[in-house]
Amino acid sequence: MARAKQWILAAFAFLYIYGAAESKKNFKCPSGCSCSKETIICVVTNPTRSFFCFVLFVFFFNRLLNSNSLTTIKDDAFSGLPHLEYLFIEGNKIETITKNAFRGLRDLTHLSLANNKMRFLPRDLFFDLDSLLELDLRGNSFQCSCENKWLMTWLKNTNATVSDVFCAGPTDMKGKRLNDLPISPAECMSTDFVRHQSIPIQSMSADIFSFKDDIYVAMAAPNSNSCVVMEWDHIEMNFRKFDNITGKSVAGCKSVLINNYVLIIVTQLFGGSHLYKFDDHQNKFTKFQTIEVFNISKPNDIEVFQMDGNWYFVIVDSSKAGISTLYKWTDQPDRNETGFYSYQFLHEWFRDTDAEFVEVDGKSYLIIASRSQSPVIYLWNKSTLKFIFHGEIPNVDDVVGVKAFRVKDELYLAMTCYIGDSKVFKWTNKQFSEVQALPSRGAMILQPFTITDRHYLALGSDYSFTQIYLWDVQTKTFHKFKDIYVQSPRSFTIVTTDRRNFIFSSSFKGKSMVFEHIIVDLSL
Repeated sequence: MARAKQWILAAFAFLYIYGAAESKKNFKCPSGCSCSKETIICVVTNPTRSFFCFVLFVFFFNRLLNSNSLTTIKDDAFSGLPHLEYLFIEGNKIETITKNAFRGLRDLTHLSLANNKMRFLPRDLFFDLDSLLELDLRGNSFQCSCENKWLMTWLKNTNATVSDVFCAGPTDMKGKRLNDLPISPAECMSTDFVRHQSIPIQSMSADIFSFKDDIYVAMAAPNSNSCVVMEWDHIEMNFRKFDNITGKSVAGCKSVLINNYVLIIVTQLFGGSHLYKFDDHQNKFTKFQTIEVFNISKPNDIEVFQMDGNWYFVIVDSSKAGISTLYKWTDQPDRNETGFYSYQFLHEWFRDTDAEFVEVDGKSYLIIASRSQSPVIYLWNKSTLKFIFHGEIPNVDDVVGVKAFRVKDELYLAMTCYIGDSKVFKWTNKQFSEVQALPSRGAMILQPFTITDRHYLALGSDYSFTQIYLWDVQTKTFHKFKDIYVQSPRSFTIVTTDRRNFIFSSSFKGKSMVFEHIIVDLSL
């Protein structure tokens, strides 16, 4: 009775409902009320008519809220009705309810949202409903996924009587009761890539290296005739310029740390290629050696690797008359021979594009991709200490890049094709066999990378967004995950620092980009 008197003596009540209500055309404003498209204001002046509020609210909910075309209920839709006990919004087309739609309804005992089109409810939607006794959610299209995980938990813990809520999807859960389906925390964890830093440098490659607890990136920037070295700033949490190695149409910058040397191999289209060494006294890189490159006309890639305790690198030549060449590190100061010297000529006259060194089954292989023939495989011969021709990888042509990666000790190759499909190969029975093809018109890089236990492929094209693929442990293939934008990307490199993971992407025609890899809880 006291509550009824509070209602009768109330000065006014507001009701906000957002959406398209077709029956508003025929709606007649109750006597004693002032009505607009979104507001009904009623002034109660006769305290003896205690039934007025009850009749008025039944009228509202039957005529305005039920069986209309409401699509959305927004925050504070029932502001001014703190003692409302019954709320029925049934048979509408409601798809969205915002988190604070029912805020302030602490006396609400009966709520029905039956027969709408809701698939998800925002977390803690019923947090304010302290007096709720009955809830009806039947006739909706709830998805039994991570977005509704909070609802599953709430249904199990609430004291209110709730109608059975059945899953409308996904397909494998359709028809099951939502509150009977446990979803483990791991299933609701996903990831994302958010832009962290934009660097106004056009680059062909980006090579990450660490030295004295600091992280650097060497970027080949042919348009500015330089190899730009940047350093990670642990205070500002981004990359800043550290040094600039000038050159002539720099095509590649590759770091290698040997003993106490910090070296950067710089390949150029003109003026030969050189080795630079970090000078502690000058705090910069200085020229250390001019590399023998008589047979290198158009360097396209540098692959550095260590084998049997010795350091090597391959310069891949993409010219018609070039010869991809293997270089070996020699350290004999007494003979004035400290540096890299040509060791073996590998592949000639084939317009080579990329090289990748892999070790598998106790053997060392060098894979060289080409735009004029199928990729070839060289095997390291431990007797002659030379690479010998081993075979080809069939059914893939016009390859511009080859990258190796492992998933649970199984070896795979990602082959980038500019025309046609890029492909993923798996090492099985001492050979590589195709396991997946990815549409890739205009692709210049198919880069695998791993962060914690998640394996990705970044497919970068000159004509579209970069497509990120994620490894599916069930099918053992990559599935499309998301798109990120990098203009004409040429490389994607992992940077891990300060307990954070970043992807550094070089861009040939735009700004180089740094994306942060973040964890996303889908149940929030």
